[in-house]
Amino acid sequence: MPGLNNQDGDDSRATAAVVARQSYGRLVAFLSARTRDVAAAEDALSEAFAAALTVWPETGIPLKPEAWLLTVAKRKQIDQNRRQASDDGAHLQLGMIAEIMAQARPNDPAISDERLALMFACAHPAIDQRLHAPLILQTVLGFDAATIASAFLVSPATMAQRLVRAKAKIKLAGISLRLPDRDELPLRLDGVLQAIYAAYARGWSDPGGGPELATEAIWLCSLVADFFPKSAEALGLLALMLHGEARRPARRSGGVYVPLSEQDTGAWQSDMIEQAEEHLWRAGRLGTIGRFQIEAAIQSVHAARRNTGRTDWAAILQFYDVLATMVASPVVAVNRAVAIGEVHGSSHGLAALDQIARGNKSLADYQPYWAARAELLARDGRDAEAADAFDRAIGLECDPALRSYLRARRTRCPCD
Repeated sequence: MPGLNNQDGDDSRATAAVVARQSYGRLVAFLSARTRDVAAAEDALSEAFAAALTVWPETGIPLKPEAWLLTVAKRKQIDQNRRQASDDGAHLQLGMIAEIMAQARPNDPAISDERLALMFACAHPAIDQRLHAPLILQTVLGFDAATIASAFLVSPATMAQRLVRAKAKIKLAGISLRLPDRDELPLRLDGVLQAIYAAYARGWSDPGGGPELATEAIWLCSLVADFFPKSAEALGLLALMLHGEARRPARRSGGVYVPLSEQDTGAWQSDMIEQAEEHLWRAGRLGTIGRFQIEAAIQSVHAARRNTGRTDWAAILQFYDVLATMVASPVVAVNRAVAIGEVHGSSHGLAALDQIARGNKSLADYQPYWAARAELLARDGRDAEAADAFDRAIGLECDPALRSYLRARRTRCPCD
């Protein structure tokens, strides 16, 4: 067939997975931009992916898979509206979809990027503020409920229910899925930045598709920073992510995980660090202090090890002390406990971990808590307890390289 390359089923699934990872949010945003029904757009896109897995092994993978999926999904939307709407309602909905089809013809590979508009729409004040970032992560970036739940330390079932309610709210309230007026944007900025940060964190921890997702998050943040040139937090988040991404080449050596303290600073990307420092300097000149600026400052202290050969843990602890007053987050609390252990000794770090664990059931399944606890216990000479904590951390870790590193650390606990 002209324009098609013959591929087997495995290649079709692999291509569909790549498109889902790279373009899911863009496609959902485009499909829901006029109908305002995010759930229906996701259903239509899901059916399009299912069709691809059936059709592509027979006909070959299209040269423009994203455009193929969009065309099929739009047809699914039309069929859905024909079945569900009254005649008058159907004409209205089909008119919306016809407008979409006129704007993105199947032969045109350039699908307009509606993600930024949809991100701010998902942060609408009519939607529970706690759901702004989770809704953006699922609707725009294609994360499943379980992944989102793990990022926010709640159960997958609870998160799934919350997301369903939020999408229903968009439809029932007639929330416009467009870029809001400029005076509305600042009130929605925080939810958008939180979602971008969560997406980057996922990309940072995922050894498979991580670089692509991290790059996407940085790009989205750069768009926001350009749109809000006087937002210190947008600049701070951009600096934070660039500092992290600069160290990516040093995090693996021959597939083996390398912790930050043991990384070769010569492998860090100096150009990204310089960009991060520039963004952080610009943020500092705007006269406001926020969470992402503080976190970027912490990473800046780590980056200084390139020049000094040491990590200024006292400075890092001071930043975490400030951050803890801004963000009531177990993630921040655990990192602060690690810094306390570095500055004041392992027993003090363990005491800080014990304090945040009291009454916080979410930490029972939080891998970084157990990894930090295991390391501090090992340094404190409590080998049997350290081994148990390492076992918990290993069981909760999905990255094979990090699991191998933790197993190696566990073997150094003479407790068996």
